[in-house]
Amino acid sequence: MDIRNFCIIAHIDHGKSTLADRFLELTGTVEKRKMKEQVLDMMDLERERGITIKLQPVRMIYRQILNSKSETLNKSQNTNSKSLEFRNSDLEFAGSEYILNLIDTPGHVDFNYEVSRSLAAVEGAILLVDAAQGVQAQTLANLYLAVEQGLTIIPVINKIDLPAANVEKVKKEILSIIGCSADEILLCSAKTGEGVAQILDAVISRVPAPVETRFIASLRDKPLRALIFDSFYDEYRGVVAYVRVKDGEVKKGDKIFLIGTRASSEVLDCGIMKPELNSTDGLAAGEIGYITTGLKIIEDCRVGDTITNVESKGKIEALAGYKQVKPMVYAGVFCRDGSEFNELREAIGKLKLNDAALIYEPENSPVLGFGFRCGFLGLLHLEIFQERLRREFGLDLVVTVPSVAYKVVLKGGKFPTHVRQEQIVSENEYLIKNPNEFPDPSQIERMEEPIMSVDIVSPKEYLGHIMTLVQESRGEYLNTEFLDETRVILHYRMPLAMLIVDFYDKLKSATSGYGSMNYEIFKYKTAELVKMDIFVGDEIVEALSTIVYKDSAFNVGKKIVQSLKDTIPRHQFVVKLQAGVGGKIIAAERISALRKDVTEKLYGGDWTRRQKLLEKQKKGKKKMMAFGKGRVNIPPEAFLAVMKR
Repeated sequence: MDIRNFCIIAHIDHGKSTLADRFLELTGTVEKRKMKEQVLDMMDLERERGITIKLQPVRMIYRQILNSKSETLNKSQNTNSKSLEFRNSDLEFAGSEYILNLIDTPGHVDFNYEVSRSLAAVEGAILLVDAAQGVQAQTLANLYLAVEQGLTIIPVINKIDLPAANVEKVKKEILSIIGCSADEILLCSAKTGEGVAQILDAVISRVPAPVETRFIASLRDKPLRALIFDSFYDEYRGVVAYVRVKDGEVKKGDKIFLIGTRASSEVLDCGIMKPELNSTDGLAAGEIGYITTGLKIIEDCRVGDTITNVESKGKIEALAGYKQVKPMVYAGVFCRDGSEFNELREAIGKLKLNDAALIYEPENSPVLGFGFRCGFLGLLHLEIFQERLRREFGLDLVVTVPSVAYKVVLKGGKFPTHVRQEQIVSENEYLIKNPNEFPDPSQIERMEEPIMSVDIVSPKEYLGHIMTLVQESRGEYLNTEFLDETRVILHYRMPLAMLIVDFYDKLKSATSGYGSMNYEIFKYKTAELVKMDIFVGDEIVEALSTIVYKDSAFNVGKKIVQSLKDTIPRHQFVVKLQAGVGGKIIAAERISALRKDVTEKLYGGDWTRRQKLLEKQKKGKKKMMAFGKGRVNIPPEAFLAVMKR
């Protein structure tokens, strides 16, 4: 059977997962009784938030439809049900069958690395665009990634059944960015199933078969070369790797060798995803599937590595793999209970297998104990990571306020003792990812912050709001492009520190939900920065320390102590909240004490009896503070509130 490998790329909420559901129904890959919405979104978090977080491969067997005697899809008898049912008896199928390997990808910018890995494993991409919203920022970003990989692009306009759909307008937008002919743009409604079969037909006719399958006989005799594009950890089977086989073939029982990590193992099982793991006799060149490696040491299996036969060790070259991911946001992750450090280390290691964009290294804090400094692609990535640690591993976490990687240029002399080799950029420059590594200001010649190239897509009537917002966020205007007569792309340069806090939320508010953005690193630029310490009850809370602009320190400090006041519960004593820069307090708030009514049992007598009891209570509270029993318990919600200001 011929093979076609393809993926779906789009902006968030343009209908990728719904279209994948229709593909699975049309090809009969998932039984009707098991069919549900967003089949390929395996995690509860994905279903709750309505977004795809992880790439998910699936194999489908498809016979081309010659013609349809009636409607391809028929709505269920129950009008309240959203489920749809294909009536295969009304369809005439061609005799030839095709293996279609689909990879469903995320749409949010924070999971961009998942998309880039998917593209390296396929030959074609369905570019899905919402008929009501049109081309958006992440649509463009994903398109450019696919074009760089040399993939065949199939443009598809989805949600044509919506009352607000403007198909002709969206067609013009697609034509202006792709340069294809209007006939090549397909129309569909992933919700009703209209036009879905035509998309699969286009995949077969336009997407080339893998080069490997054209010369399958000769390539099967070659040494095995399989690219790992994703993986996960199973308690019983060890590391399970998702692979694209480039050369040779792999079978159960084969001895394998990973070229990058130099680890050896035996194939316990191999097969395909339908979408659950389905064991087969083996995988040959051109196929996408999984290999159960049996490796128990998580570090031995890395995304981007090449699997080969043990006999070929040292004789063949590794596949190109992927670019090293560059984290944008750093945060410290600690267990509230220090004895759970080993569990935290194992949990992060297992998540790393399933989340290749995650970077982490050990960190030790005098107050918070042992933990990890983790690098993320954005705030949503960080939120999903900590939520998965809590849900999947039952860990109670303290996550420090996120920071970006700043560059410090010293006046001269030696680096501070805490600086590691990987942080050093040149003989007098190094990166700090943790506010608590901020050096003595007298040693700093200058500090530099990362500047991003930002593309904002929006209807033109919101231009003024966007420009005001970006100006307030220290952005630098470059130029404006018109997608059509009503939609524009604005190009800016902005500090990453201003992007990661709440810029996206403000952009959505300023554009009534129509604006979207994408960003990538541009360069480092000089900035006036200071370290801000947060005091809770006269103690510095390291997890809340942050690096801020010198001229906006007062406003930021005021917002932070206000958010803490709103989220930290009241205690039996007064809690002082302060923000300080260089030993000087610049903002303060107080959380008033909860007061137990100690005079409740008094039923009469002289007023001095009441006064004595109140004085005794006051002394007790002072004693509580003096002996350290008045420590403030900061809930996780407080850390989250400070992240978002």
